Amino acid sequence: MPDPINLTADLPYFAIALLVGYFLGSIPFGLILTRLAGLGDIRQIGSGNIGATNVLRTGSKWIAAATLLLDSGKGAVAVLLGKNFGPDIAVLAAAGALWGHLFPVWLKFHGGKGVATAMGIFVALYWPVGLMTLGTWLAVALVTRYSSLAALFAALLAPVYFWFSAQYQMAELAAFMAVFIILKHHQNIRRLINGTVTFADPPERQRKHLKSLRGCNYNQCRFIVMLHPPMVQETVCIPPQSRRQARQSQ
Repeated sequence: MPDPINLTADLPYFAIALLVGYFLGSIPFGLILTRLAGLGDIRQIGSGNIGATNVLRTGSKWIAAATLLLDSGKGAVAVLLGKNFGPDIAVLAAAGALWGHLFPVWLKFHGGKGVATAMGIFVALYWPVGLMTLGTWLAVALVTRYSSLAALFAALLAPVYFWFSAQYQMAELAAFMAVFIILKHHQNIRRLINGTVTFADPPERQRKHLKSLRGCNYNQCRFIVMLHPPMVQETVCIPPQSRRQARQSQ
């Protein structure tokens, strides 16, 4: 960490690193891509989250994958830019990027949960630990099919991975980030404790399940699925004719 004697002189650079990281992290790719694809406002779908998991609930795998890559990429870009000016600047840019994703000023500070952005940050900071953290998320997600549980495991273990890799400053950053990621998952944690969380099935399986519940032909009806991950709150099947009438009445 910086020498306290030079802190005053370095403070403007630290502030710039935080701000640049914040504004990079605050770009709401999930919202932008879903609107460009004509899928509506992602904040009105499912959990209202702007991250890739909620984008997947629109049924578009490609848009969800693009959101995942871009959300990860903005965290990585912030770190790589900061590395040109030293490790302290890189760490501060990383913290700013996470804050930007979690609390974007453009969306009244209601952002995502930070998992994809954190993965990009970890890979850019020290790629072996980044890959171990990503592997942890994948392993837990595949075994349990709980995306939120996988995110919590990855967030908690990332500081440990950095510490045992002798990357102590990065371990401190990862612990700091884990606190915010866990706080953003507080509703998921409550459902996990209460046993009310369900499996994170892919959209195709969700559609088949919902179709069986409503007895609708998916080719003739459109499902409007209100999901709060991963609980189904409401399912409505609206025939095409009814949709046209509803639009005309608006």
